[in-house]
Amino acid sequence: MKVLNFDKKEGRMKLVPEVLEDLWHLERVLEPGDAVSSSSTRVFKASEGGEEDRKKVRIELQAEKIDFSKSASKLRVTGKITGGGPEEYIQLGRHHTIDIELQKPVEITKPWKEYQLQRIKKARESSKKPLIGILVMDEGKALFSVIREYGVEFGPELRNHASKGDEKFEERRSQFFGDITKQLGGMKVNRIVIAGPGFAKDNLKKFISERDEELSKKLYFESCSTAEESGVYELLKKEVLSKIASEQKVEEEFSLLQGFLAELSKESGLAVYGVEEVRKAVDYKALGKLLVVDELLRKDKEIEKLLEDAEKMKAEIFLFSSESEAGKQLTGLSGIAGILKFSIR
Repeated sequence: MKVLNFDKKEGRMKLVPEVLEDLWHLERVLEPGDAVSSSSTRVFKASEGGEEDRKKVRIELQAEKIDFSKSASKLRVTGKITGGGPEEYIQLGRHHTIDIELQKPVEITKPWKEYQLQRIKKARESSKKPLIGILVMDEGKALFSVIREYGVEFGPELRNHASKGDEKFEERRSQFFGDITKQLGGMKVNRIVIAGPGFAKDNLKKFISERDEELSKKLYFESCSTAEESGVYELLKKEVLSKIASEQKVEEEFSLLQGFLAELSKESGLAVYGVEEVRKAVDYKALGKLLVVDELLRKDKEIEKLLEDAEKMKAEIFLFSSESEAGKQLTGLSGIAGILKFSIR
């Protein structure tokens, strides 16, 4: 997420969603009544009975319905038009839908709550980090790259000098895989996508899994048609980075949930769940981490107030997706839980 500017006094934020997960974050912070402004198109007739024409306009509307479409990579916000221009192409009070899309600026004006600002901050920070490396390879070549904020930074290229008719084929292929493994191990990233045509990537996967368990945990295998630079861009078009970002969030949710369940099973007094128990932990200033399902937060004003009080006492707050497996498990435990700094029994 890129935040272009933010007027805290007016509650006006202009931002650009950069990956699919950013649209999901926005869907979770937008509420009915918020003002949303972006470029759009309106159907316009020059005269009665004339042909329809689409005009580019700037529309501001008051949100009534917010709908996130993963398949279309769009966040659709519907509401009544409250402003915009050119004036001749907009009709105040009429309903319109703004499509919030990747790489398209949008302005949101609302009374921002602290947990909503924290969510934007996390999305902003995650998009800045150069965490993803990409290796495209085939039997003869391996090309490394790193995805940075400003684009793709291509790195070294390794060649495999083994040929299947060569008596030293296995030895030279192992040398090739060993050189790749060494290069991968030196990449300062959290995840590495390995892709290419054929079975070379599968053979490399087996090679690394037998020798470096920690490195194996960072690898994400995909397919692409070539081991050239175009193969890297092919992966980017397939939104591989968005998939990985989503998986990293899933891993964080499961890790937090397992930590909570471990304390619960030990009966240490450091795990509580349910509104009443979490409220008590907040009142005693004992809450260290608050786990809450985002859907519950949107529906229950009492939960929202609890979150605000937890923020004031500097508790860490983690919003779980209601659609994830960890989020569903947390929903089964009332949708809200806390890990305490000390027992309040």
